[in-house]
Amino acid sequence: MDKHDRLEAHLESTGLDSVWFARPNAFAWLTGGNNVVDREGDAGVAAVGYDGTEITLVANNIEADRIVAEELPDLDADAVSVVEFPWHASSLAAAIAERVGPDERAAADIEVPGLERVDPTALRQPLTERDRERYRDLGEETAAAVESVCRELQRDDTEHEVASALQVALSARNIETPVVLVGGAERVQRYRHYTPTEAELGDYVLVSVTAERGGLHASCTRTVAFDPPAWLEERHRAAARVETTALAATQAAAIDGETDGSGTTGGTAGAVFAAIQDAYDAVGYEGEWRHHHQGGAAGFAGREWIATPGHDAPVKAPMAYAWNPTVQGAKSEDTALVTDDGIDVLTATDRWPTMTATAVDRDLELERPVPLVREA
Repeated sequence: MDKHDRLEAHLESTGLDSVWFARPNAFAWLTGGNNVVDREGDAGVAAVGYDGTEITLVANNIEADRIVAEELPDLDADAVSVVEFPWHASSLAAAIAERVGPDERAAADIEVPGLERVDPTALRQPLTERDRERYRDLGEETAAAVESVCRELQRDDTEHEVASALQVALSARNIETPVVLVGGAERVQRYRHYTPTEAELGDYVLVSVTAERGGLHASCTRTVAFDPPAWLEERHRAAARVETTALAATQAAAIDGETDGSGTTGGTAGAVFAAIQDAYDAVGYEGEWRHHHQGGAAGFAGREWIATPGHDAPVKAPMAYAWNPTVQGAKSEDTALVTDDGIDVLTATDRWPTMTATAVDRDLELERPVPLVREA
């Protein structure tokens, strides 16, 4: 089921006459492009709407021509109806409202007077073939950029310096960095979200990013050690086994499901989370999940949903998932495409040391990154 078909089904099931998207991730999902100028706002500078017949772009006169020319790669720009309004005369929300007739029901993903609200998360799942192709490129380039920086690190580098290097390396590949975490040996054992500071790296470092391009998000973590603590290898292996178990449970949940026309909808996020809890017990770290979220579905958000105990979000395939278990100063995280046929780690290269990690309760083995040991 392509995106137009999903929108058609949504209008039919909800009784809406049109639906509008102005938030950057929803705009990117439908168009493949970017409607962001000022990153501080929730909405972009343009919106796209669908009324069952055509796609309409609404933008002010500053942005309309550029958006049409450069930011609609997944749409036939000639088939898009363009509504341009003077930048000084109206707001984007008001311009959307003006497009909706007095007897029509419409919904938007931002606050628009007279319109209902829509949460497009479900529409974005599962991933289309085109999105999966773009995801593979994003994942490979994200991992290559992160690993290239990691191979050059020194123990007296500061966390801020490493974060800056990561942002430059990713930006050079036209990749944004909504999340950049760098934790040296002292802070990474105290905090699960190691936002960068002026602290030096010390004996080892965890580097975690969530990267974005074309609306798609890829997350990965790498560990570099100069003088690795005696416990690092064991804890890292434990985290990798939990992550592998999570991916095995994700695929099992999807396979057990039914096809709904757009993909496979299987078990729930809560079922996968239960497998994660059991995996922590099996590797000797009972209750470790309480100290940090474990990740979930990825796509047109860093996490389309984050799994919690009893969470009823459906597990779908083909879909990307980024699980990120932590074990007392160690972390294992990549973004993987889960299908009925297999698990494809998107943020992987053949230029980083790996180990074979086994799921604790299922017949699955995956190659997972290990700490890269550099001379102190």
